Amino acid sequence: MTQFSRRRFLSSAMVGAASLGVSLGGSRTTLAQAESPRGLTIRGKEFLLDGKPFRILSGAFHYFRTHPKDWRDRLLRMRAMGLNTVETYVAWNFHQPYEKKADFTGWRDVAAFVRTADEVGLKVIVRPGPYICAEWDFGGLPAWLLKNKDAPLRRSDPAYEQAVDTWFAELLPRFVDLQATRGGPIIAMQVENEYGSYDDDHAHLEHLRDTMRAQGIDSLLFCSNGATQQALEAGSLPDLLSTVNFAGDPTGPFAELRRFQPDKPLFCTEFWDGWFDHWGERHHTSDPARTAADVEKILAAGASINFYMAVGGTNFGWYAGANLSGSAYQPTVTSYDYDAPISESGELTEKFHAVRDVLAKYTTLPNTPLPATPRRMPAQRVAVRESVPLMDSVDALSSTPVRRTTPVHMEALGQPHGLIHYRTRVRGPQGTRHLRITGLGDRALVFGDGKRIGTFDRNQPLHTVDFTVAGASGTLDLLVDPTGRVNFGQGLNDPKGISGKVFLDDEELHDWEIRRLPLDNLSVLKFRTEETPTGPAFHRTRVHVATPADGFLAFPGWDKGMVWLNGFPLGRYWSLGPQVTLYAPGHLWRKGRNELVVLEMERRGDRIEVRSEPDIGEGAALSFLARGRNCK
Repeated sequence: MTQFSRRRFLSSAMVGAASLGVSLGGSRTTLAQAESPRGLTIRGKEFLLDGKPFRILSGAFHYFRTHPKDWRDRLLRMRAMGLNTVETYVAWNFHQPYEKKADFTGWRDVAAFVRTADEVGLKVIVRPGPYICAEWDFGGLPAWLLKNKDAPLRRSDPAYEQAVDTWFAELLPRFVDLQATRGGPIIAMQVENEYGSYDDDHAHLEHLRDTMRAQGIDSLLFCSNGATQQALEAGSLPDLLSTVNFAGDPTGPFAELRRFQPDKPLFCTEFWDGWFDHWGERHHTSDPARTAADVEKILAAGASINFYMAVGGTNFGWYAGANLSGSAYQPTVTSYDYDAPISESGELTEKFHAVRDVLAKYTTLPNTPLPATPRRMPAQRVAVRESVPLMDSVDALSSTPVRRTTPVHMEALGQPHGLIHYRTRVRGPQGTRHLRITGLGDRALVFGDGKRIGTFDRNQPLHTVDFTVAGASGTLDLLVDPTGRVNFGQGLNDPKGISGKVFLDDEELHDWEIRRLPLDNLSVLKFRTEETPTGPAFHRTRVHVATPADGFLAFPGWDKGMVWLNGFPLGRYWSLGPQVTLYAPGHLWRKGRNELVVLEMERRGDRIEVRSEPDIGEGAALSFLARGRNCK
């Protein structure tokens, strides 16, 4: 029997066993037990949980976007809203940013997250990817997959599938004993993610399904896609449940699902109750009353629902993703509040109460008081008096420089995040010539003989910078600032740094010295108080805190950069907006003295503000009709 035939045979056997409630791969189930299968199953157009009718009232909450000491708090808030299930993606790159053993400790202990959900009375849906979209850097895929910038992704490619298989062999066994089929809280798992919006390689979907089954996943499996026949046909497998993702009125999307799959339960696996933001746009909001009315229609139709999102979160560090609109690059902001019922900082919003009132008609709400808003820090302002220029620190911050004939991208050098610096010598003397770059990801500050002479941006591909060499030679420095890998669509192969070439007029420049700047360790910086540098620089200040609590950092007069609180990377800020404040969870603050380090790429302000209220931008109402034509 060939490997392909054997795989199809095993898959058919597993599907047949699942229909009887019998598990392959380690679970011993008697025939008596098979008559009342454990876990989530399907009977006609309804779900059964342990043999009894069950409607999934779920909400998305990403463990990687919320401090782990707040997991229980947010899960309790979900339970108070009337939900019985929590759904989470698993972000591969959060666990394995470098090509070495994956990390499942501390914040990355996803099994602990599942157990915590169980303790507060929530069932769990896991969407392990390996691709998740989620406005997360590279859609959750690890940067090292882009060592070859043109590497095939999300399809039947041997190298890609081998990497996925190795990852799943580390990840999936952690869920096996947590499945409802074994008495745990996990009731269902997703195969890939909105695949019909990317490709129609069913052999790849089959490979993922079979890998999951072989690793002991005997729970209900499903494929979720946009609510069109094309997306459903391209992104589904006939033996798995199909579900749809949409915003607004469910009538049309559910009709499409019924047309494609007439004899199974209706399930909206992503009901978009808000939306995400890009830098330079307005903050997106949706009307709570309209949201509640649409939820009422979903539930009145007898359907199950997963709110995307139930809990807002944060793209801490370098993890915010990006989108492409045509060729226009759109980086995502640090906040992932999403205008969710439970805000980024845990506030129960007007939308929470409107939706809860609807859910109360279809389920029994917990008989406990609603949780209060988490404690907030009193406002204060702090001056910034210590600084060090970034260009004076590149040797201290980087490992041994790499020499290449032409520039290479970050991922080819094993670097997942941070900045990257390129330097070459240009022969002279020569008059003013035009410098240009191809393959830029995403923004480059240009220095000639140590002086700032211009900026390149990937959204201005035809832009040039004048460069003059007055003496026998000149030094050209390019400091590249990436702002998130594309997370959706056909532009996933989005390497950072320079993956193309650098030209002076029509002459290609060679012999580059490259310094990797992942910025994982800032203790090497030598701050000084005697100067206030312009241009890219690190700035440090101290904040005294009497009692740690949630705070919101604002940077009036600053332009663009990254912030660390007590060594933890909070994320990016940018004067383009809409986001004004960065969320700083109370668990990151210390009683007494706290250290703030800011990497500012352009111009610094004279102070940093700690605020007691968030400001993620002025709201702009969503257009569901415009948005509903495409999946997330």
